[in-house]
Amino acid sequence: MERLESRSMGLACRSMGELLRSPLHDQHVALGARLADFGGWEMPIEYPGGGVLKEHAAVRSAVGIFDVSHLGKAWVRGPGAADFVDSTLTNGLSRIGPGQAQYTLCCDPETGGVVDDLIVYLYSGSEVFLVPNAANTAEVVRRLAAASPPGVTVENLHTAFGVIAVQGPAAPELVSAIGLPVDGAYMSFTPAEWKAEVKADAASVGAGAGAAGEGGRAAGGPGTIPGIGGGGAGGAGDGGRGAGGDGSRREIVVCRSGYTGERGFELVTPWADAPAVWDALLAAGASLGVRPCGLGARDTLRTEMGYPLHGQDLSPSITPVQARAGWAVGWDKPRFWGRDALLAERSAGPVRLLWGLRSTDRGIPRPHMAVYDLAGERVGEVTSGTFSPTLRTGIALALLDRGVAEGDTVRVDVRGRPSAMTVVRPPFVDASPK
Repeated sequence: MERLESRSMGLACRSMGELLRSPLHDQHVALGARLADFGGWEMPIEYPGGGVLKEHAAVRSAVGIFDVSHLGKAWVRGPGAADFVDSTLTNGLSRIGPGQAQYTLCCDPETGGVVDDLIVYLYSGSEVFLVPNAANTAEVVRRLAAASPPGVTVENLHTAFGVIAVQGPAAPELVSAIGLPVDGAYMSFTPAEWKAEVKADAASVGAGAGAAGEGGRAAGGPGTIPGIGGGGAGGAGDGGRGAGGDGSRREIVVCRSGYTGERGFELVTPWADAPAVWDALLAAGASLGVRPCGLGARDTLRTEMGYPLHGQDLSPSITPVQARAGWAVGWDKPRFWGRDALLAERSAGPVRLLWGLRSTDRGIPRPHMAVYDLAGERVGEVTSGTFSPTLRTGIALALLDRGVAEGDTVRVDVRGRPSAMTVVRPPFVDASPK
């Protein structure tokens, strides 16, 4: 296997001194993580003791935890906030109800290209929480704020919350072990209160989390998680219920979601509380085979599932129609950004489509490598490519001309050497997040 290369995940070259840091940065340094620039953040790519291969295997067979605090966070609030979001982003919020999350796209109004793909948490008709990609958060917030009607506010809270992903077959057992609810349906979320016992023994993580009731859903400060009580992150709120208060209670939103294809959860916690949650997960998961996992393993896991990465498989020059993301478009909605352009493209048929490629030799495809048919004509380009730890072979996502069909053999230019690959429909592996 080739060593994980930064370009496989679109990592940029930038001075580490200019990068933002996660609330878990000290934990990563203590664990000896290899850090790199990802979307303007200094994030862990892999950890000692096995690296990407071991971390990938842990998620497929047991459980892994990921720091994804670099992801953006934003509130859209005010009368009609949900209707406003529904009129801008592609997916239909009418398909879900309060307490559910949804994958959606922010498209350019003129071209239909994907400005970002993001997750929407629907709290109520007047409260919507957004999780965009790290590098695109400011632009998504800018566009929404510029279009928002009177009374609706859009607030960028990128560094108000940390996010920890717990992924793998043993994820429910691990999340339950630290006292958080795990019985939600796929893409549902539960605001909860976690009580960590403050003891000298770091392995004593306590329990006492439960779903928050409807009482006390005051908006509070920027770090407040609705459904738990007033007061921002670090505020006393409802009887000391914020982080700080008695020093042991943490507000956490538990969402049944992830980016690996395995059963999992994403835990959204006030920024200052993320280290305690991370440490508790590692301590409680020792008997389950838990591993801290970097963004390298996250990339191989999502590629095996055929999940797109913005900036590679989705971008302002790649539309949802081309990327086969039409399932995340509410085609019957009267309004959303890019609607006219996307309807026209869907009607005419896209000139290119996103396919999977599976190597039939030893070639490892990487982004931007050219794809040729057997006659030597260029038919597309690799958008994401890696070595699959599960299949032990090279796999890729590639935008290919519409004449290319499933089962075709193509050749990828792997550093000047043609590598034979078969055109397939992802996912590449048999896994399900549900």
